[in-house]
Amino acid sequence: MTVLPDDGLSLAAEFPDATHEQWQRLVEGVLRKSGKEASGTAAEDALSTQLEDGLRTRPLYTAATTATTAASATPSAADGRAETGLPGFAPFVRGGRAAGNVASGWDVRQRLVHTDPARLNEAVLADLENGVTSLWITVGQGGIPVSGLARALDGVYLDLAPVALDAGAEYPEAAAELLHLYAERGVPAEAAHGSLGADPLGHEARTGEALDPAPALALARQTAAGWPGLRALTVDALPYHEAGGSAAEELGLSLATGVAYLRALTEAGLSTEAAFGQLEFRYAATADQFLTIAKLRAARRLWARIAEVSGAPEAGAQRQHAVTSPVMMTRRDPWVNMLRTTVACMAAGVGGADSVTVLPFDHELGLPDAFARRIARNTSTVLLEESHLARVIDPAGGSWYVEQLTDELAHAAWDFFRSIEQAGGQAAALRSGLVAERLAATWAARSKKLATRREPVTGVSEFPLLSEKLPAREPAPQAASGGLPRVRRDEAYEALRARSDAHLAATGARPRIFLAALGPAAAHTARATFAANLFQAGGIEAVHDPVSVDPETAGPAFAASGADGGMAVICSSDALYEEQAAAVSAALRAAGATTVFLAGRPGTAEAAVDEYVFAGCDAVAVLSSVLDRMGIAR
Repeated sequence: MTVLPDDGLSLAAEFPDATHEQWQRLVEGVLRKSGKEASGTAAEDALSTQLEDGLRTRPLYTAATTATTAASATPSAADGRAETGLPGFAPFVRGGRAAGNVASGWDVRQRLVHTDPARLNEAVLADLENGVTSLWITVGQGGIPVSGLARALDGVYLDLAPVALDAGAEYPEAAAELLHLYAERGVPAEAAHGSLGADPLGHEARTGEALDPAPALALARQTAAGWPGLRALTVDALPYHEAGGSAAEELGLSLATGVAYLRALTEAGLSTEAAFGQLEFRYAATADQFLTIAKLRAARRLWARIAEVSGAPEAGAQRQHAVTSPVMMTRRDPWVNMLRTTVACMAAGVGGADSVTVLPFDHELGLPDAFARRIARNTSTVLLEESHLARVIDPAGGSWYVEQLTDELAHAAWDFFRSIEQAGGQAAALRSGLVAERLAATWAARSKKLATRREPVTGVSEFPLLSEKLPAREPAPQAASGGLPRVRRDEAYEALRARSDAHLAATGARPRIFLAALGPAAAHTARATFAANLFQAGGIEAVHDPVSVDPETAGPAFAASGADGGMAVICSSDALYEEQAAAVSAALRAAGATTVFLAGRPGTAEAAVDEYVFAGCDAVAVLSSVLDRMGIAR
């Protein structure tokens, strides 16, 4: 054992270690000052945050937090537990390869969508010349025709640039065309890398159309026999994420899909090891960085558990393709998407994804332009080359929070996976409506958080910019649909903003509401800012001129404001509400106000106003009602 010298730097050596109980007592004191009485564990719970899937983020994690997990971390068929192990070894929590992404970084996989093969080829070459290391190409519906694949890949060194196909129902034809190109261009079978993208169950989730799995199985037999660098099948979890599913539901459904494919592949004659080698998994990476990191780590752990019970533990290194979440992308203030995708890309890389796709910031507006694609690919380049994120394998590993979150998420996902299996497997669960109902319930609960702004969306429900001019983009090709819905976090607010836009186009002005700010700035600024932010989220301009009013000036100011539908909101402190709210409300009504809001919780100046707006109110319902009363058409 090496004894470190006493270098005089152990500054805390003479102080006793703080205990968990001492910290809890300090928390109790802070809560008491805010009017809350709680002690011990209850005090700690008061600072915890409830997540989806029954998970909870606690304010403090210590070695003791994960002690129970570590003590019982032996593999168990009942609960899917597994120890973290080492990178490149089962259960692959810390990475599917021993060296991780240290040697060359993660694979920068650009998504390419266009119906014109020639224009797609221009984008392909530009991306490959500027940092992209593999291509994700949409073929068939929503992309280039199968016959255009050769033109789209003209000038591409196919032995250097892996290709991942996304061809939906046309995957047999697209795969055959790509294999033909490899042969025609003299690419040795061992030099071809990528994914042929067969995903019959994923296609059924997207479209409601069941596909014959036989071509996918034949394709897997072909690639397993002669194309060692190609994977025939993709387990795409994006349809479940885009339908509103939680992280555990995304994982559980991907496991159920992967198991269904394993059964079919082994029944078709492949060995268990070969069957595992034919699958690539695709997951969403969100701006919730820790949840994304934990999700990718938990996915590898659970897949390794399935490999273990299948009798092929060393084949369980899950191949992962992470895509920045389409659900989190916004149409308004789209430049903020650059920040979201940067965080998501970082989380995907830190979480150990093999390939990462950053969607361009204008993804929701149509076909991305060259600038947007450049920013998307350079996001990975900055993180790899300037931030050096890939130089450490599993950098989040060992964090008590990350390890605990990984464990809890793995258990939640495993439980959901078992319920899918008990329902007859992935295909049966899709066709019975079980999957759709479960995801719809999850999204309904999340929609309430979005509507009340408990889950804020910057630039949409928080700090919107009504004067912004959105960039114009060509319409994107129509994607496959008909199965699970595609949801977006901004959709409720986008509908409100669309109503405001229509009013602006028809009248030359936004809908307006008058802010009656009482007293000095110190009294009204916080609530006036809150109210203005709230109403602007619905496309309603908050008129705040003059800066402050009183019972005498409120009426004339309202009459001159041009407020639509007689709408006004009083903003100030509780003390000034007691003194002036009733008189100001009367003055506003005398000047023509038909509805008077108050920025504060119900009960304040109750007789003086009609409605209240406050933190946690249903903003979408309030804004929709205001637009209705203003006569703004739906």
